[in-house]
Amino acid sequence: MIESEPTVLIVEDDPELAAALEELLKSEGYTTSIEPDGKRAIDRIEDEAPAAVILDLGLPGANGFEVCRAVRPDYLGAIIMLTGQSGDNEHIQGLEAGADDYVTKPLSPPILLARLNALIRRLEQISEVTDVSLSGIDTKKLERGPLLIDRRAREAYINGDPVKLTTFEFDLLWMLAKRSGNTVSRDQLYAELLDREYDGLDRTIDVHISRLRKKLSQYGGKDDWIKTIHGKGYQFFIGN
Repeated sequence: MIESEPTVLIVEDDPELAAALEELLKSEGYTTSIEPDGKRAIDRIEDEAPAAVILDLGLPGANGFEVCRAVRPDYLGAIIMLTGQSGDNEHIQGLEAGADDYVTKPLSPPILLARLNALIRRLEQISEVTDVSLSGIDTKKLERGPLLIDRRAREAYINGDPVKLTTFEFDLLWMLAKRSGNTVSRDQLYAELLDREYDGLDRTIDVHISRLRKKLSQYGGKDDWIKTIHGKGYQFFIGN
């Protein structure tokens, strides 16, 4: 059971499934509302800024991918996409569109709640007062070559120019950059960012890494700042 009452927008056009999701989330302390139309969901997400969105794919007006791509540039909350089980294609497409995580249908209530709760906890931690080390050094600001990351402000800059990142991308970049030069395993990334174990098959982090590399390159950095260490994980390093 969560302590506060974050708002969750359920974007689902199946009335029975939407009602079941609403009942499930309310039982866990969430404040919920339902939107069955994808196009209206875009406006509502932008206007209401819910803490999280549970987003189905097959929607009238605009499908889940279109909704995600439309709101993701400015929406900082969590997006969990509901996908089918026909291979990894829908999962990967959803993550590439900007979803933070996904749950496959038929839905498992414990898995959905675990993934939603994990994302909400991470978002709540963002608003906490950050720490300063005993030496007086601000441990929430990092400089790595042309890259500056300010965790308090939740901002990143390359050569002084702001880099537009999603909440998940920012946290992923911070986690890698603060361990610059060291390999961060997938196990560590899954545990810290998604609060679950890496099962050897899940590609959620891999897709987020790919998106982050593209963003860094797009804003004047280099995609090889994040290196894949095969069989181990990822390493962030900016050379001279």
